[in-house]
Amino acid sequence: MKFSVIVEIPNSSNISLELDDADSPNTVHELIEKLPFTVDLNVWGDEIYTSKSPISQPEENAKSPVELNDVAYWPTGKAICLFYGPTPIGNPGEITPASPVNVIGKIISPDKSILKNLHSESATFRKK
Repeated sequence: MKFSVIVEIPNSSNISLELDDADSPNTVHELIEKLPFTVDLNVWGDEIYTSKSPISQPEENAKSPVELNDVAYWPTGKAICLFYGPTPIGNPGEITPASPVNVIGKIISPDKSILKNLHSESATFRKK
């Protein structure tokens, strides 16, 4: 099943996500149940990751590396991750999380350039 989620960022464009429970159903369903929630955003290479989210799931079909525009849950930091390009670790051109993540969907915003301009700010995840 697929779910539409919006990430609302004050003074910026919203980010649209499409979550899919095919690979990590427990993680996706817990995230949907916890909406809405507000977290801080952080940047690591071409990845946006949140401060500790209200989600608390173990690894569920966790993987590394991930694909461009993947949305994932990082069990180690209880963070939601938006991967829009290479990360500082891994092979050149790879998108390698700090440790394996539960892939839960895709970034579907038409203008992904807004991700490159984000810094440490807060954001609210809510159902679309």
